[in-house]
Amino acid sequence: MIERKVYLEQLLHWKDHDVIKVVTGVRRCGKSTILKLFRKELQKADVPAENIISLNLEDPEGIDITDCRQLLRYFIERLQPEGKNYIFIDEVQQVENFEKAVDALYVKDNCDVYITGSNSKMLSGELATVLSGRYVKIKMQPLSFAEYVTAFPGQSPERLYMKYLENGSFPYVTNLDEQFYVNQYLSSIFDTVMLKDIMARKKCPDQNLLRKITRFIFDNIGNLCSTKKIADTLTSMGTKTTVPTVEKYLAALQESFLFYQAERYDVKGKEYLKTGGKYYAVDIGLRKTVLGNKPADIGHILENIVFLELKRRFEEVYVGKVGNKEIDFVSMQNGEPCYYQVAYTVMDNDGSILKRELAPLKSVKDYYQRYLITMDMVPSVSHDGIKQVYALDWLLGHAI
Repeated sequence: MIERKVYLEQLLHWKDHDVIKVVTGVRRCGKSTILKLFRKELQKADVPAENIISLNLEDPEGIDITDCRQLLRYFIERLQPEGKNYIFIDEVQQVENFEKAVDALYVKDNCDVYITGSNSKMLSGELATVLSGRYVKIKMQPLSFAEYVTAFPGQSPERLYMKYLENGSFPYVTNLDEQFYVNQYLSSIFDTVMLKDIMARKKCPDQNLLRKITRFIFDNIGNLCSTKKIADTLTSMGTKTTVPTVEKYLAALQESFLFYQAERYDVKGKEYLKTGGKYYAVDIGLRKTVLGNKPADIGHILENIVFLELKRRFEEVYVGKVGNKEIDFVSMQNGEPCYYQVAYTVMDNDGSILKRELAPLKSVKDYYQRYLITMDMVPSVSHDGIKQVYALDWLLGHAI
């Protein structure tokens, strides 16, 4: 089992605090596993087994619970009168009005409540309405590259990076040796997200349109993309649709954590822009599942990986705009910006690629940190204060 130290440390930090712990993320990213690891930590701390009460609402062999009253009764009947009770509910969105049961458990002095879910809107809208700020969200992704390499000791980062792109970053794929079974597993994740998390819950009835929008986004990661452009492109290809419909389907794809949007940020004006932006996939392996063997832009794939890592580290990540130039990413770190340009390589005969990639970063007139991240295996070097780093070193935390 791969240790997810970052997430486990967050759970340990919030243990016994007077807030509900809400673990969110795409299906199969490891939410149930991290709670299992946390329960082991509770046992190590001598919490009695009967005080640890867990329920997975998607367990096909589990108890059939369909409403919030049944959910509440399940836990009330198992609460221990002595000591703290630790409540764990996996995939809580399966129960209608779940937030009422969660709130009823939360207000009990002897309960510490932990829930997981695979829909961001359901786990923010409903909870925010009922609990008004009495919860914290721990946002999980599939394996980071640093986590992934721990599953394959002794292998080179370069070889593992290619495997990471080929097979994706879902934890269970590290247990699969044959590509056929990796592809089968990723297809099942994708189909479950599409059918259970989007079509069934978000009332997106047109499966053909949903899949075409999904293909478009997977095929355009790292490109500035508007809903009008998507609608116009699909209509021109024979699938007539409208901007509001595309917006609805895109929102559902993001709420299921299949994609993240990086909005634009005007560096000079220090303001967030409502138009444009880019989309990035939660997992590159899923991209291959949807698009097949269609050639990929290796630069945009690296950009996607860097974006996800920035989201893990800093949460706030934007596409930067400096005049008519674009900075790949601006991350907010303790309220201060940090700038990142990503290029697969900047090595050529005349240095024109390096010059082009540095230009947006040189346009920034403040004194915050600036990075150029590439796959060029060269020692870290500074270009007038811009630090060029090897991407795999940066992903492994060796060049932060």
